[in-house]
Amino acid sequence: MNPLSSPLLADLYQFTMLQSYIEKEMKEVAVFELFVRKLPPGRNFMVAAGLEQVIDFLENLQFSPEELDWLATRFPPHVITYLEQFRFDGDVHAMPEGTLFFPDEPILRITAKLPQAQLVESRIINLMHFETLIASKAARSVLVAPDKLLVDFGMRRAHGAEAGLLAARASYLAGFSGTATVLAGALFDIPLYGTMAHSFIQAHRDESEAFEHFARSHPDNTILLIDTYDTEAAANKVVVLAKKLKADKINIQGVRLDSGDLAVHARNVREILDAGSLEAITIFASGNVDEYKLHTLLSTHAPIDGFGIGTALDISIDAPALDCAYKLQEYAGIPRRKRSEGKATWPGRKQVYRNYHSNGHMTGDIIALEDSDFQPGKPLLQPFMRAGKRLSSSPSLQTIRSQTLANYKCLPPSLVSLDPAPSYPVTISGALRAMANQLDMAHSTARLNQTTFNYP
Repeated sequence: MNPLSSPLLADLYQFTMLQSYIEKEMKEVAVFELFVRKLPPGRNFMVAAGLEQVIDFLENLQFSPEELDWLATRFPPHVITYLEQFRFDGDVHAMPEGTLFFPDEPILRITAKLPQAQLVESRIINLMHFETLIASKAARSVLVAPDKLLVDFGMRRAHGAEAGLLAARASYLAGFSGTATVLAGALFDIPLYGTMAHSFIQAHRDESEAFEHFARSHPDNTILLIDTYDTEAAANKVVVLAKKLKADKINIQGVRLDSGDLAVHARNVREILDAGSLEAITIFASGNVDEYKLHTLLSTHAPIDGFGIGTALDISIDAPALDCAYKLQEYAGIPRRKRSEGKATWPGRKQVYRNYHSNGHMTGDIIALEDSDFQPGKPLLQPFMRAGKRLSSSPSLQTIRSQTLANYKCLPPSLVSLDPAPSYPVTISGALRAMANQLDMAHSTARLNQTTFNYP
């Protein structure tokens, strides 16, 4: 049993509802949509991510004999019989990964028989929520430092192995240069970056010996960590070593700073290196870096060429969750609407249309009914699966990354800032509002007709 692809990776109520649906023959086509209710504090937009993992999960979804045996101890035989033949044979529409989106806009739509569409809810939310969360966090650093080397350093503090891998994917998708996570390089073809740990320095008799040992082991990727003891003293040792290594045609590519006042140390180190005619050596910084610290360092012109961003990215430390939901919008051809206080939904199958200024900047979106409510603008939701099969091969992660970077150029300048901006215009079409009002009126009428008045 592979736990990360198992259909048991679901909430219990998906199975209890499935049993009831089967017993009541509720197997008509249902439409569910995934959306974010509101932006987290400090976010001006979100970046859609995780679709590839969702499609892969749906395409390969089936129950193993071991899983069925386990379920048979908890559910009746007719449920097990149904699950033996279970395959996802529905349709998937979604915003392509890397699309920028806003509250209430559906980023994924599942159209399938009700038991199928219901059963996959938890894992779909789990995948889309996490990668979208991390991609949206990473985007902020990319926009702050578009010309800098940005590397995901966060696997060791990610909330589990899958989180570390998918954070590497999501951050690269959002525009990061690469990751330190080796398996992410193997699985997703993400460029890998790495240097050395303080333990490597400490394991040697002295710092210079450690530097030379590493340089001779890795002559094509010599990046030295110089803050284990005394940062500026280590920088001077690098100057001496560089001259020694030059005779063997080994060049030191960079140095890394990981503690202290990064701006002050970077200026001091840059001055030492330049005085030693080592202008080509780059300075890479890590250690509790996030987009805010990045902005501060760059606004003060700290001479840093690249950054490793770890914990703050991989757990999205300032906004660790999205208020997202996967809700039923249509069943058996009839639109459905949740009316819960503060959590009402817009009914029916929907499309999102995006409009642009002549300068290429986005000017506003319209959420409308899909089939009968066409609006001006570019439709964002596209078909990806039909009858349980992919419609085409997936683009490479590098292609998605390039498109994401192009999408940033369409942002209005106010949304690029780290500061909260006025809300981007998202309009609900008149026809969609009318449908919601009609459903509300029908519900109110039904309640009124069911009311029984007892007079004394």
